[in-house]
Amino acid sequence: MNDRMINRDSAYESVLSTNKVLRNTYFLLSLTLVWSAVVAGVSMAMNLPYPGLIITLVGFYGLMFLTEKNRDSGLGIVFTFALTGFMGYTLGPILNMYVGAGMGDAIVLAFGGTALTFMACSAYALTTKRDLSFLNGMLMAGFIAIIVAVIANIFLQMPALSLAISGMFIMFSSAAILLTTQSIVRGGETNYISATVTLYVSIYNLFLSLLQILGIMGSDD
Repeated sequence: MNDRMINRDSAYESVLSTNKVLRNTYFLLSLTLVWSAVVAGVSMAMNLPYPGLIITLVGFYGLMFLTEKNRDSGLGIVFTFALTGFMGYTLGPILNMYVGAGMGDAIVLAFGGTALTFMACSAYALTTKRDLSFLNGMLMAGFIAIIVAVIANIFLQMPALSLAISGMFIMFSSAAILLTTQSIVRGGETNYISATVTLYVSIYNLFLSLLQILGIMGSDD
């Protein structure tokens, strides 16, 4: 009887802990998305230049490293906002380019597509009983394929390859959302800062990939 009560209490505490991680993740994610959008808007209004590939990569991976290193402390939240703010800044010049080219509608469509994709993936991961851990291997293979394709396209500069890369990013990001969300639900991911960063980067890549696809398709008209 005592063992049964202990097991029941343990299960209840596990559910409470999981719900707390999920709640904190979605709350922090919503704050970072709003913050990133504000920074992107300021970047657009001030017509700030794109920082360039090297600065973008150093800034992104540097802040990502600092965020993960401090994910168990208050500094982790600070670096999370620094990272998402920096990504918002890099987004501003890109959006200005599309607006200047008369493709403002592509931004709206990409935003809507990103929101729908995220909600669909999250809803499925939260409700399905299917184990999605098999996506780990697919993510690793997909990451390698994306890196190879990106390097190849630096030299080839082929629109068709750019479309393929964007498509791979969409699938990769969707899989990351599915896997991360289910990992939270099943207790595999217990740190809401790490989960937030993973989901934010996935949403960011989803949006940019959809925007690039719409931009390439629109430029052919």
